[in-house]
Amino acid sequence: MKLVVQVKLLPTPVQAAALEATLRACNEAATWASEVAFENDVKNNFALRRLTYDEVKARWNLGAQAAQHVVKKTCDAYATLKANLKAGNLGKPGSKRYRRATEKPVAFRPEGAQPYDDRMLSWQIAERRISVWTIRGRVRDVAFTAAPEQLATLALYRRGESDLVCRDGMWFLNATCEVPQAALNTEPAGFLGVDLGIVNIATTSDGEIMAGRGLNRIRVRERTLRTKLQKKNTPSARRRLKKRRRKEARRARDINHKIAKHVVAEAERTGRGIALEDLTGIRERVRLAKPQRATLHSWSFAQLGAFIAYKARRAGVPVVYVDPAYTSRTCAECGHIDRANRVSQAWFACRSCGVVAHADRNGSRNIRARAWELWRRGAQSIAPAPPPRQRGGGTGRKRSVIASDARCASPSL
Repeated sequence: MKLVVQVKLLPTPVQAAALEATLRACNEAATWASEVAFENDVKNNFALRRLTYDEVKARWNLGAQAAQHVVKKTCDAYATLKANLKAGNLGKPGSKRYRRATEKPVAFRPEGAQPYDDRMLSWQIAERRISVWTIRGRVRDVAFTAAPEQLATLALYRRGESDLVCRDGMWFLNATCEVPQAALNTEPAGFLGVDLGIVNIATTSDGEIMAGRGLNRIRVRERTLRTKLQKKNTPSARRRLKKRRRKEARRARDINHKIAKHVVAEAERTGRGIALEDLTGIRERVRLAKPQRATLHSWSFAQLGAFIAYKARRAGVPVVYVDPAYTSRTCAECGHIDRANRVSQAWFACRSCGVVAHADRNGSRNIRARAWELWRRGAQSIAPAPPPRQRGGGTGRKRSVIASDARCASPSL
């Protein structure tokens, strides 16, 4: 399986200037190639290369490998745009967002990532040094830092291209590694159900609750601070905004990594699979008042699901995605379904058998039961990846629960 290892570069000021000039030249060339592709309606790599390759090399002083990577990057950008349009990620045809994406060529940021292959970049992993091509010549002995586990992964499994990235004045290399994965456990002893939510980020069928109240409080504080600084709009306020950018996303990503690692380790230790809900398109189906929209759209359930999926694939743990319809209203003991069973965001009380339980724990047990039933019928997911989006209202019954979670997580109510 492919795994991306990110290392931080520690260039000297002279080396950083050469890297910055290279990124700017490559992205300017890519923007020009994108305009040519748009005007001539040529999005194929080899066809576009015939139109732009010589000009890109001569005008921006790029080497042969860098020039072809610029052209390929342009074609990949249009392929990604086409896929997003087809999937409806940019709105319906004719909408303002759709037209804005299709009526002008793709443009690249001056410091956008640039791919490097082994002809342009060489690694000295033991010495923690790299040698990299720039438009100012080969720059050697660029130091980098990484954790011991990352160094071991790079030394054993690095394959293919690496992306040079500049973010907030810091330099990174994202290296692609082909990491072997364990054989899939085709006879799990059961499933570990995981209920994803806003107030509680993840709740397992074993009863573990990964609470999200602390993260939600931090998000509210960060959002309030951003609003104040944006209204102030002074030079010092803009400096503080720039310094704090991505801070919330980094914190959420770190928490999701820790939760995913714990869930997969527990499933692997007990010889079980993992059961998740298919929440594809849940945001489009939920309607909330304006104060709760930010809470809903900052919910990173897709990232957490992706982390669990790739860590499970590496460990050989099977993952099954189930329909979340009525999981929050169904009693895990007797199977009675009633909207009144969900008495609040936190509590579940069955109107038939009288069982009282934590609502998310009850939901995770229902998810576990559905996954086991699917597996016994032979409908298992042998590759942990979400299934295609189902049409219709299959997951519609999750709406009220998400709305309830969003309201409980919002300080305005």
